[in-house]
Amino acid sequence: MKKLLGILVLGLLWCNISFAQDYRIKNFIKWLYENGYNQYVEKDSDGKLQTNLKLKLNPRKRNIDYDSNPNRDTLLYYVWDFTYGLRNSYEVKPSKEPYEFKFNLIEDKFVKKQMKTKGILSYLYYQDGEVLIDELSPKERLGEFLNNETKFFSMSMGKSITSYVLGHAICEGYIDGVDARVNDWPIIKDSLYHDQKLIDFLNMSTGDQKYIDEFKSYMGTTKLTNYEDNSISQTMRVSLKDSVKSKSIYNYNGFVTQLIINYTKHKTGDDYEKLLNKIFADKVKIKYSILPYRNSGTGQGKLHPTISATRYDWLRIAKAIMDDYQNDTCVGKYLKTIYERRIPKKYNEKKNEPGFNRTKSYGGQFHMDYPGLKDRVVFGFGGYGGNAILIDVEKSRIVVVNSVHYNNKKFKYNVKKLLIDPIKKGK
Repeated sequence: MKKLLGILVLGLLWCNISFAQDYRIKNFIKWLYENGYNQYVEKDSDGKLQTNLKLKLNPRKRNIDYDSNPNRDTLLYYVWDFTYGLRNSYEVKPSKEPYEFKFNLIEDKFVKKQMKTKGILSYLYYQDGEVLIDELSPKERLGEFLNNETKFFSMSMGKSITSYVLGHAICEGYIDGVDARVNDWPIIKDSLYHDQKLIDFLNMSTGDQKYIDEFKSYMGTTKLTNYEDNSISQTMRVSLKDSVKSKSIYNYNGFVTQLIINYTKHKTGDDYEKLLNKIFADKVKIKYSILPYRNSGTGQGKLHPTISATRYDWLRIAKAIMDDYQNDTCVGKYLKTIYERRIPKKYNEKKNEPGFNRTKSYGGQFHMDYPGLKDRVVFGFGGYGGNAILIDVEKSRIVVVNSVHYNNKKFKYNVKKLLIDPIKKGK
């Protein structure tokens, strides 16, 4: 009976997945047709629109599987979903006086070569107040749908932005500091997270490794349900009620960041969106709107660290972080504190992060202590698919990579030459 029930459940799950995949393709075809990409659209014998692209989508989840080597047609679909696919977001309006970059462009043949064969969509290098390298994927590769107003999506690069927002909430007096204990938030009261210090959330060292392990299970969890789609209260009720803290070690996961962003909202209350406007419109001076995300589930705590922003606005955010650090503002002092309080990752070859995230330390939702950059103060963002931002806050150098796919095979871009060397040596 149990076996039969299991088969029925798996059958229903597969039907739901197949339906979701068909729905995604229909939306993609509609977008192609409405935006004039007629070379990829045709009508079948019944007069219904279909695509002639040879698509092979991941049947289990929305992202490309890490180990897969998709063809160009499939990558084009994921570029569309990565940039234009529907998600549950809200809008932070742009600045009325956006920051405008100065350009002194140089040609980098290696960057161009990598962009012809890898999953990189955009590459920017900034040094000493100027953009020196500015490349979009060639149209014949992955650039057909892209321009300077295209918004690039990332959940894990949003982790670092979540920390930056928290720093502002601290400086505005909503939260006491990184050593404040999270003991005034009812929805986590009966869980391992209650009464822990914020610094432990920031450093991914809350002792939750018994319940979540992003190196196991394609859902990125062990005992948790698919937390990325649920509210905090849902996840607490279903998976973490009466959970017990284990040893405080680095355990990279997205749920802790969901806790941070929703706790920030809890503490700032009705001022949360005002705070975002103050950060991104008034300070960062974004040129286009940015789209933070929220979960569609029920319950409390629905904000999500995922964010979409244009390539230059990702650079504007990185520059603002660098400026705060260099000018020793209140937020700059926060950044220096999380750098000083960083912890070792202690990963090994059997359990390690992708090459672009493979650092020795982690602090305040940033990757730190990159191999080859000894004694350099570098704050790193990293996101699924090869998305990466490295900020040398002392040398005034920034690399921004927006990418749709990365793996250890065909789509492994050269981390040393694209990320490390520009920060280390400059141009």
